[in-house]
Amino acid sequence: MSTFHLSRRAVLAGTAAAAAVATLPVLQGRAQAAVPAAGGAYRWRNAVQGGTGFVTGVLFHPSVRGLAYARTDIGGAYRWDDRTDRWIPLTDHLGWDDWNLLGVEAMAVDPAHPNRLYLSLGTYAQSWAGNGAVLRSEDRGATWKRTDLTVKLGANEDGRGCGERLLVDPRDSDTLWLGTRHDGLLKSTDRGASWKAVSFPAAPSATGQGITLLVAAGRSVYAGWGDSDGTLANLYRTADGTTWKAVPGQPKGAAAKVPVRAAYDRHTCELYVTYANAPGPNGQSDGSVHKLRTTTGKWTEVTPVKPGGATSDGGTDSFGYGGVAVDARRPGTVVVSTNNRWSLVDTLYRTTNGGRTWTSLKDTAVLDVSETPFLTFGADKPKFGWWIQAVGLDPFDSEHIVYGTGATLYGTRDLKHWAPQIRGLEEASIRQLVSPPTGEAHLISGSGDVGVMYHERLTASPSRGMASNPVFGTTTGLALAAAKPSYVVRAGWGDNGNGAWSNDGGKTWAPFKAQPAIAKDAPGPIATNADGSVLLWSFAHWDGTTYPAHRSADNGATWTEVTSYPKGAAPVADPVDPKRFYAFDTATGTLHASTDGGLTFTARATGLNSGDTEFRLVAAPGRSGDLWLSLKWNGLYRSTDGGATFTKVGSCWASYTLGFGKAAEGASYPAVYMVGSTETITAVYRSDDEAKTWTRINDDQHQWGWIGAAITGDPRVYGRVYIATNGRGVQYGEPV
Repeated sequence: MSTFHLSRRAVLAGTAAAAAVATLPVLQGRAQAAVPAAGGAYRWRNAVQGGTGFVTGVLFHPSVRGLAYARTDIGGAYRWDDRTDRWIPLTDHLGWDDWNLLGVEAMAVDPAHPNRLYLSLGTYAQSWAGNGAVLRSEDRGATWKRTDLTVKLGANEDGRGCGERLLVDPRDSDTLWLGTRHDGLLKSTDRGASWKAVSFPAAPSATGQGITLLVAAGRSVYAGWGDSDGTLANLYRTADGTTWKAVPGQPKGAAAKVPVRAAYDRHTCELYVTYANAPGPNGQSDGSVHKLRTTTGKWTEVTPVKPGGATSDGGTDSFGYGGVAVDARRPGTVVVSTNNRWSLVDTLYRTTNGGRTWTSLKDTAVLDVSETPFLTFGADKPKFGWWIQAVGLDPFDSEHIVYGTGATLYGTRDLKHWAPQIRGLEEASIRQLVSPPTGEAHLISGSGDVGVMYHERLTASPSRGMASNPVFGTTTGLALAAAKPSYVVRAGWGDNGNGAWSNDGGKTWAPFKAQPAIAKDAPGPIATNADGSVLLWSFAHWDGTTYPAHRSADNGATWTEVTSYPKGAAPVADPVDPKRFYAFDTATGTLHASTDGGLTFTARATGLNSGDTEFRLVAAPGRSGDLWLSLKWNGLYRSTDGGATFTKVGSCWASYTLGFGKAAEGASYPAVYMVGSTETITAVYRSDDEAKTWTRINDDQHQWGWIGAAITGDPRVYGRVYIATNGRGVQYGEPV
C-alpha cells in the first residue's frame, strides 16, 4: 500500500541502539487532552470500500476457535469477530501525534492465555519518523497498555510482509522476543512492559532488514536474518532462551537468501521456511521452500515450482516464496504462497504429504468479488492475487484458508470457492473527497492505489468498483462544477491516460481527448470552474519538481500553458463566478487569482506563511471570493474579498484541512468542519457560527492517526462529515 511522507512540526528523536523503555499510557501528548464537548457526540463508521490496502499478516489463535488477528502496513490492526463475520479495528485510538504507529510491524498471541495480544508498531524507520512502540492487551485488544521503544520499526517499508517479528516465548508466557530491522534482538521478561537488547550472532546495520521472523518450534525459538548474502547463515535458534546459534545445514544461494516466513508442524516436528532473494513485497525474482526436521537437524527442499522457467510470451517466470501455514489437524498438510509472480500470477500451493507433491489452488479457484467489485481493477475478472505474503490456516477447520494481497484478504471454506473476507477492514489512503449537492451519491472519494470511487451507499462497496476509462492507481485531483454538479473531473496516475471527465456525477467516465505531455509523469490536482466550461490542471512530480499549469476550454480536447500560474499550486475554482480561479503559492506565501477564466493570474495577498506544500486553500460554497486558508500550526486565515486580504481566525491556533457542509437549522452560513487545534489537541471540529466557536466531534477512541489530507461536510445532511485518513479509509460521522 503506497503512502506519502508527512512533514511534521517536530520529529521525535531516537537512539540507534536498543535500551530499556518506560511504560506510558495509551493516549499521550496532545492526543489525550480532551473528550468531545457537550453536544458533540458522534457515531463514526467507515464508508465501505472493502479493503483496498496491503494485508501484511494474519494470525489465527492456536487454541481459540474463531479468533484471529490481521495487521496492515499503514492501517492498524484488527480482530476477527466470528459472530458477525467482521474485522474489528483495534488501533483507531492512536492520534495525530502518533501517526507513525498506525503501521503494524508484527503481532503475537499467547497460546496459554487467549486474551493476551501484543502489537509492535512503527510505520517508518527513517530519521524523520518517530520511534516504535509495543501495545499489550489482556482483553483481545479492547484496551491497551503501551511501551514506547527507543528504536524504529518499518511496517510500511521493504520486508513488511515477512514473518511476525514478535513472539511469546514457548517456555515462559512472561517472556517476549522482538526482532528489529536495525537494532538487533530485544527481549522482555515482564510481558512487554520493558525491553532490553540481548546478544545475537548477526550484526545489525543501519539499512538492512535485520530479523525477518520469529517462530516457536516446540520449546525452541527460531529467528530469520534478512541481511545474509546467500552464503552466510540466515536462520538461528535458541533452546535455552539465552544462547543463539546458527542452524546447521541450512540452504544457501540466491533462492534461499532471505527467510521470509516460517511455520511449525508439531505433528511431524518439521519447520517449513519460505525463502526469496529479496524481502519483498517487490523485487523478488527467485525463491524456494525448505523444511527442517527439528529432532534430527535434517533439511529437505520441498519447493513446489522453482522460479526461472519460461512463460508463454517468451519471458521468465520469476518470483519468490512468501506465506506459509501448516494444518494443525492434519500432519504434513501445508500451504505456501508465491510472491511477485506477475507473468503467471501468484498462487497458493498446498501439500498433504509434507511437500512431496503440491497442488496449485489458483488452478481450480472460483473467485467471487461481487461484494467488492473494485477488485477487478477495470478488467473482466479479478486476479487470484499479488503481494501474497500473509497466509493463514484455521487450526479448527482444515479447509478455511485466508491470504492477504495488496488490496484485500481472500478466504475459502472448501479450497475452491474464494471471496474477500474483508468486512470491517478498510485501509485506503484517501487523498480527495467530494460530497455532491445533488445526485445518487453523497460521496466520491479519491485514494492512493485504487483511484476514484462513486459511493451510491456508504454501507456497501461501490457497485461500479473503481472508476475506469481510464483506471487510475493513485488519484491526484478530483473536482466538480459547483453550478453544474453532474460534471466531475479527475486526475491521477494511470497507464492509459491521466485525466477524465464525467457528465453524470461520476458514475461513468471518459478520458480527455488530449492531455499535456507532462501529465503522464507528473499528474497533479485539477479543478473545473463553476459552470464546467474551463479546466485548470496543475502538475507536480512526486519528487517535488513542479511544472507549468495548463488550461482547457473544450473539455480537455486542447490545452494551453498558463505561464502566470504558480507552478505546482492546487487550483481552486470560485463556486459562483465561472471566471474566477484561485491558487495559493506555498513556496512564496502568495495568493494568486484569475478573473478571466484562468487565462492569467495576478498576485493578491502576499506575506503569508510559506514553505509547506500541505497548506490548503478552500472556497466556501455559494459565495464568491470567500476563501479559507489552512496554514497548519500557523493558523487559519480567511478572505472575503477574493484573496486581496486575509484575516487570521482567532478561534483556533492550528488548521490542517477544512471543509463545509449543510448549515445548522436557523444558521445562514454553512457548517465548517476542520482538522486542527482550538487549544492543545489536534482533532476534528465543527463550527455552526462561521468559526467563532468550535465543538470537538471525534473522541479519544476515534482518531485514526494523521487525518490532514481532506475533510468535507455533506451539503444535504446537517452534521454529517467525511474525513480522509492515511490508512483507515474514509471515516464518516453523524450526530447521535
